[in-house]
Amino acid sequence: MLVRTPTRRTAVTAVLTTAVFALAGCGGDTSSSATGGAAGSSASPLPSVSADDALAARVPDSIAADGVLSVGSDTTYAPSEFIAEDGSTIVGFDVDLFTLVAQKLGLEAEFTTAPFDSIIAGVGSGKYEAGVSSFTINPERLAQVNMVSYYAAGTQWSTKKGNPEGVDPENACGLAIAVQKATVQVDDVTARSRACTDAGKPAITIDQYEAQSDATAAVVSGKDVAGLADSPVMAYAVQQTNGQLELLGDVYDAAPYGYVVPKDQTEFAQAIADAVQALIADGSYEKVLENWGVLDGAIPDPTVNPTVG
Repeated sequence: MLVRTPTRRTAVTAVLTTAVFALAGCGGDTSSSATGGAAGSSASPLPSVSADDALAARVPDSIAADGVLSVGSDTTYAPSEFIAEDGSTIVGFDVDLFTLVAQKLGLEAEFTTAPFDSIIAGVGSGKYEAGVSSFTINPERLAQVNMVSYYAAGTQWSTKKGNPEGVDPENACGLAIAVQKATVQVDDVTARSRACTDAGKPAITIDQYEAQSDATAAVVSGKDVAGLADSPVMAYAVQQTNGQLELLGDVYDAAPYGYVVPKDQTEFAQAIADAVQALIADGSYEKVLENWGVLDGAIPDPTVNPTVG
């Protein structure tokens, strides 16, 4: 998924109950769908947004025909995308923001839960018309699809409150560490483990989970001594666990999140970027991020296929 900002720490203000945390863990195992919106999500309703006729005219006919934009999303990644208290509604700042993007384009965004590592392939095959799931933009993904930047984040570690095992992210050799499958954090901790073995030290035990909520639960239970994830996600998880976890070290490896659209729809990708820019201009973009306490990741210039390292 993502990587976040080196010097900023996301302050997440929205607080969920333990029940919601458990429900979020169920999201990756269902195929339920929901229309994006603010119900059961942030404390404030979505800003009112009207369709822009010029932007709507740039929507491919195949999508404009029914007025619905089908979206694949891994709904285990609070506060980006997760299942609300009702057990079925998909909510999160990604959901709210892309709902407004779709409205600018004269469309209704319809989110469907999907495993994270299946979404890009699903967009490529036509199963979904877009992917919205906190995807970090990187060269590997850009080779498969178009990506539109809309947010920036980095990687953050967490561990048990008080760090009883004395975990140091720069020297985690021999420790059991939790990550979600197919995220950039898997590559991160794999490289750290390789450095350990190259130095003659024990490898890191890398426990990979289908859902981020399961990775977080593994740290809470003590199965793993620490975990790493996107910075807003980890900050939110720490709040969800009611003080059982704490953030560890600084946020690092800043990179943009990107909306995913098919490789042959560059013009549509640009229309999405222009819709995000319109939301920035009218203040709706900032309002959504403020509602979720993730304003630190705001960007000024959404871009199609930005150059990344």
